[in-house]
Order: sequence, then structure tokens, then C-alpha cells
Amino acid sequence: MSSALDGTKVAFLVAMEGIEQVELTEPWKAVEGTGATPVLVAPEEGEVQAFDHLDKADTFQVDVTTAAAQAADYAAVVLPGGVANPDQLRTDDAATALVKACADAGTPIAVICHGPWTLIDAGVAKGRRLTSWPSLETDLTNAGATWVDEEVVVDESGQGPLISSRNPDDLPAFCQALVEHLEKAAT
Repeated sequence: MSSALDGTKVAFLVAMEGIEQVELTEPWKAVEGTGATPVLVAPEEGEVQAFDHLDKADTFQVDVTTAAAQAADYAAVVLPGGVANPDQLRTDDAATALVKACADAGTPIAVICHGPWTLIDAGVAKGRRLTSWPSLETDLTNAGATWVDEEVVVDESGQGPLISSRNPDDLPAFCQALVEHLEKAAT
């Protein structure tokens, strides 16, 4: 069966290690379920190391490096959490430039857990309403965002929607909001 999202690419932007596996794999499955194609984008070629909290989990093959990724190629961007993942990703200039370019283009960006750190360094959190892992409240507030403690927040006050959730428990609502925005963009 054909879908309006066939051929549509969604970037899953991660660092080389420290990705909370379920925050990568559940949205990935949700994107695949729409007929869109998830693309793993990371700073280097090779494999990234996911984690189940502090324990090593699976590895995943990188499809495109952050330096080679072009914002125009993606209908949405997903920024999974894990503590180490976004902390490393936010220092990759190509990654933050990609996030900024996608935000400027109005591309939906879905971010969960500690993922908003990358939004802060990309300069796209200011003036936006977001949620995250609770320890990021001060960071987001200092970056000019309004932090709230909600399961999923969809902020459409900027050029493109920012979809955010707090933790793996919020994944069903997070994935649903992501899919809704992908489908809305395809119509």
C-alpha cells in the first residue's frame, strides 16, 4: 500500500554514543509505520552505540554524517535523549547548524529527554515552550524558553513546530505527535 509519506525522509540526529535506545527505536518504528524513511545522522561514519540507561545496548549503522546532511532533505528531525548523546551532539558544529537550518526552514523537530540541549546550542529554544527531563529546566529557562512539566508539548509559535517530551514513559504521546506533524506536512 502506498502512503503520502513514501520517499519522505526523517533525520534521527544522534552523537556516536550515549543514545537512549528506546528514544531512538520507538520513534523510528513510528516513522516507518507512516511509510516515511528514517535516516540515522551522526558526526562520523560507522556505528553509534545506544544505551539502556547506563548499560550498553545495541549499535546502529550511520546513514549520513552531520557534515553531509542537508536540511532540505528531511521532512522532520528527531533528537533522541540519553544524557551523553545530546551533551556530545551539541558540540558538533555541523549538527547544530543542521538543527538551526531545519528550524529556520519550518521543519518539525521532535526532541525528548535531554535532547533539548542541542536545541539550546543551535539557538532555537529561545521564546519556545518546551518540556524535557526535569534537570534541563534551568538550562532551557536560561536559554529563553518556557519550561513546562507535561507529557508532550507542541510549540508552533516559531517557524516550525517543536515537539518535546520528558522521558521514555512519554513515548506513545511523543510518537503520536510526531506522526501527526509528518502527516500534516504531507497534505
